[in-house]
Amino acid sequence: MPQLSDVAIRQAKPPATGTVTLWDTSLKGFGVRVTKGGAKTFIVLIASGRRQAIGRYPLVSLSDARTEARRILAEKTLGKIRPKHTAFEDARDAFIEECETRLRPITVNLYRRHLTLHFPFGRRGIGDITPREIVRQLNALNDRPGEKEHAARIGRTFFKWCVGQHLIDRSPMETVPKPPIGPSRERFLSNEELKAVYRTAYKATSGFHRLVCLLIHTGQRRGETTYLRWAYIASDTITIPSEITKNKRRHTFPIGLRTQDLLTRFPRIADNPYVFPSSREHVKGKPSTVMTGYGGPKQAFDKECGVTGWTLHDLRRTFATGLQQLGVRLEVIEALLNHVSGTRAGIVGVYQRYDYLPEMRAAMEKWEEHLSKLVSAS
Repeated sequence: MPQLSDVAIRQAKPPATGTVTLWDTSLKGFGVRVTKGGAKTFIVLIASGRRQAIGRYPLVSLSDARTEARRILAEKTLGKIRPKHTAFEDARDAFIEECETRLRPITVNLYRRHLTLHFPFGRRGIGDITPREIVRQLNALNDRPGEKEHAARIGRTFFKWCVGQHLIDRSPMETVPKPPIGPSRERFLSNEELKAVYRTAYKATSGFHRLVCLLIHTGQRRGETTYLRWAYIASDTITIPSEITKNKRRHTFPIGLRTQDLLTRFPRIADNPYVFPSSREHVKGKPSTVMTGYGGPKQAFDKECGVTGWTLHDLRRTFATGLQQLGVRLEVIEALLNHVSGTRAGIVGVYQRYDYLPEMRAAMEKWEEHLSKLVSAS
């Protein structure tokens, strides 16, 4: 928009939710924030995610506010402004917002989940968090070494970002030892366990049931599947675009008749593009995207099916193991999983461009037949 004017400020309409900021083009970092209640406050941006209020319009005139903003920005340039109290959750939200501009949604979602779940510091000052408190939070994950390693790595990245933004002078995780990377999981579901899980999931009575069912059918990654859009699904294939996949490679794989029938039973929400939409329309004033928070639904699902000690990623390993048992070639399984290691690594991956689509289709037919026999068996 052009330079802020009294006319533009008076005509600014309140947003439906949250706030909206009108920035001045003649003075970078100066603007007016409009709330849903109609209040209009002059602000100046003095750090990433840190805005200082100047005064409310029209009690403070535009001319006076611009003069004060110039003074504050000059002090910032001269290094006279010292960091004030910044709440952990404000710094976290600013970090996530910055990540959204350069990282894939699946990665941003992972950062958000770990920083919210394993670093519950709320309105505590970011500079008041001690290494002892972080160690205590991480030690609560000792029975889940993989989760602990992920949480520590993401926390380290976040606090390093806070140092770069001059919110804190030193990261509280500088002296926190890195947890060892745990051994790779080897868990996969036996046919009896898969039967119990699949029968429960096939009821498709909730979003979590439907997610489990589609993971069993396709063997895809949980994060990529939760971000699945209806537009990605054709009559007999699903295509996951490169901006969502872990290896940043576009992935097209076939789906059989049983999977096609399953998808027709999934509910659709008008004007919502996602197959697994969030249960809430907005999160902190922003439109929500896909379902998150698997802990509670997973516990309830385990009680319902009677199988415990497994994770959603174990369904991917179960899919691969089951195809091996059905005699499917390794390179076809890797193509279905969208793996770039193993037989598709290195120079082979560069020059071998065959997509194995006919072979993948035959493998999927075998897998669906296997699943059908499981649920039909007495």
